[in-house]
Amino acid sequence: MLKSENNHLRFDLSVIASWIVKNSRVLDLGCGEGELLTYLQTHKQVIGSGIDNKEANVLKCIEKGLSVIQGDINSEVEDYPDFAFDYVILSQTLQQVYAPSELIRSLLQIGKKVIVSFPNFSHWRARLQLLFTGYAPVTAQLPYEWYNTPNIRVITLKDFRKYAKKIGFGIIKQAAIATEREESQGKIVRFFPDLLASYGIFLIGNQNTKVGLDHRFGH
Repeated sequence: MLKSENNHLRFDLSVIASWIVKNSRVLDLGCGEGELLTYLQTHKQVIGSGIDNKEANVLKCIEKGLSVIQGDINSEVEDYPDFAFDYVILSQTLQQVYAPSELIRSLLQIGKKVIVSFPNFSHWRARLQLLFTGYAPVTAQLPYEWYNTPNIRVITLKDFRKYAKKIGFGIIKQAAIATEREESQGKIVRFFPDLLASYGIFLIGNQNTKVGLDHRFGH
């Protein structure tokens, strides 16, 4: 089990941060209280901005000196010019998006590269719960009941790879990770990622590039 580069940063966000080149222009969608943006500005000297739909989160970001606005990411991204950012980050949000194809196309329009992460619905715990109980799975990564979940889509790593081919964007890099309730700790899943990974993280671009699974944390 590996700890994140920063004990206050979630492990999945540490993996994302390791993919960001210094001095980049970064837009973080659904940025929460600005943990990732703060880290990137401090350690990677990025020019960062964010969007979040919760007023409380935006206020905390502003208190930290971050450039964050409140709004719906689907509509707000339409206001940016083409390739305004080197990276656009959509962390653990794709499963809550009503029109994912439209959003991803928009992100690839305003960003040279896009980083997407989401809970892996084909994790073994979810599979076993559905098999043996017949109920919709509830796990540390998917902690909601079917009637109060903000997640409107279930996504697996295989689903996203297949989706990339269908929509026509390239997967530049990908990592499968496993975290427990202590999300500052985790590991890269090297074997049977579709079964053992709790999250998938994908770096995507407009060009169709060779798909490769990145096994090494921080590379």
